[in-house]
Amino acid sequence: MRIFRSLDELPADWNSTVVSIGNFDGVHRAHRKVLARVAGRARELGAHSVAVTFDPHPLRVLRPESAPALISPLPQRIASLKETGIDATLVLPFTQQLAAVSPREFVQKIVVERLRAKEVHEGASFHFGHRAEGNCEILKELGREFGFAVTIYPEMHWRKETVSSSRIRQLLAEGNVTRARHLLDRPFSVVSTPARGRGYGTRYTVPTINLAPYRELVPRNGVYITCTRVADESFESVTNIGHRPTFDGHSFAIETHLLNFHQIALDEQTEVEITFLKWLRTEVKWPDPEALKQQIGRDVARARRFFTLVQGLEKAH
Repeated sequence: MRIFRSLDELPADWNSTVVSIGNFDGVHRAHRKVLARVAGRARELGAHSVAVTFDPHPLRVLRPESAPALISPLPQRIASLKETGIDATLVLPFTQQLAAVSPREFVQKIVVERLRAKEVHEGASFHFGHRAEGNCEILKELGREFGFAVTIYPEMHWRKETVSSSRIRQLLAEGNVTRARHLLDRPFSVVSTPARGRGYGTRYTVPTINLAPYRELVPRNGVYITCTRVADESFESVTNIGHRPTFDGHSFAIETHLLNFHQIALDEQTEVEITFLKWLRTEVKWPDPEALKQQIGRDVARARRFFTLVQGLEKAH
């Protein structure tokens, strides 16, 4: 998949495209359905398939006080878009100038003149242009005027849940990583680096990693069964999100305890990805560190039983 970060980077010899435009936060199950169809239609038409997304999220420019934390920061969003089979992602810098563009001008200048779209595929809640005045009906009208087809997809449901980025955020805020996984069509994960100032050396000998401050979406404070990838190596793990109330109770931390640990190479630039598999419990203030240690032992035992069960099910299939 090619990545373009401005309209000027679009190849001059791309004479036609099939396009979907959106924030694609989470690149969830409904996004993937639309983008799979975009890729398929582009192949049928001899065109190029393009996802158009924005950075930063439009609300961070228009209403920063109410902008959501992202399910997928841009690098992870691009990685997920690549998995859909589309040819390219165009990342448009979202500015006040772009926000002021009318729906008609957006379609004429970007969709028609620059993307040369033959088809545009969108979800039913799609809005675009100044003050989000453009909607699916307006898009269809402009399509008829400028000569491109428009396909609108109804709201998707999965096991009676609406598949949407806002619903996934709500589930994660509740700590319900299992239901969020169903809507995402994959487990939710966080990608960061180790916290600074922890004395990480070239060989890391302690089975607990604290993440650097992470400003995007994380699940509700609590303890989770997780998998943790350190560079190219993965570990079963138990992860705590919260304020460590047994100690000072003030500093927020994401702390992951690696099971079956062995020495690993680690520094402050090492990529660490924590994938959330199951909620275990709320964060609790224990009377002393020894009581916390005993509870961690129980958490680890539950996690080991979970992974043993998963491995048994995988072998059965």
